[in-house]
Amino acid sequence: MAAEPQRWPADDESKPAPGPLLRVQALVNTVELPAGPDRLADAADARPWLIDQGLLAPGTALSDADLQQLRDVREALRALLLRNGDGPAPTEAELAPLRAVAAGGAARAEFDADGAVRLAAAGESVSERLVELLLIVRDAQRDGSWARLKVCANDECRWAFYDRSRNHGGTWCEMSTCGNKLKNREFRARRKASR
Repeated sequence: MAAEPQRWPADDESKPAPGPLLRVQALVNTVELPAGPDRLADAADARPWLIDQGLLAPGTALSDADLQQLRDVREALRALLLRNGDGPAPTEAELAPLRAVAAGGAARAEFDADGAVRLAAAGESVSERLVELLLIVRDAQRDGSWARLKVCANDECRWAFYDRSRNHGGTWCEMSTCGNKLKNREFRARRKASR
């Protein structure tokens, strides 16, 4: 039986993505930037969470290379989410981990009880299971929910949040923290420039 995952700030997400897209958000939020704790730094802490998220089959080995791949994919996804918030397009180097998952993975078709077809990752390893996140991204891009998953505009934060605003103009994970900090910084810069 797997140990209970350690509680993590992302476990009580204040702006959660809907349905399966929450799994992508949860992976991106496995580290507190710029230098906070990283849920994927240690196999003992990562293992129960990865099993709970369906990214590792119970009884499957978890190597340092697997953890590095997860961290690389996490940052590639963060680059995509930055673009969703009108940031720069991801570079080829940033996309490389996602391209590697896509090139090395496979999916299989499954049928739900009501006969609906669903694609799922084929395989037990972390690398094989990451394909499922790419399928989630593809589905979210098709239904329009992908554009609402963003990262905080505060470059010292970059926490993933789901933008539920009517105009899709959400910028910060929390206005009370990151939003106020950046607005105050911009105000001081304008004030200094006008002197």
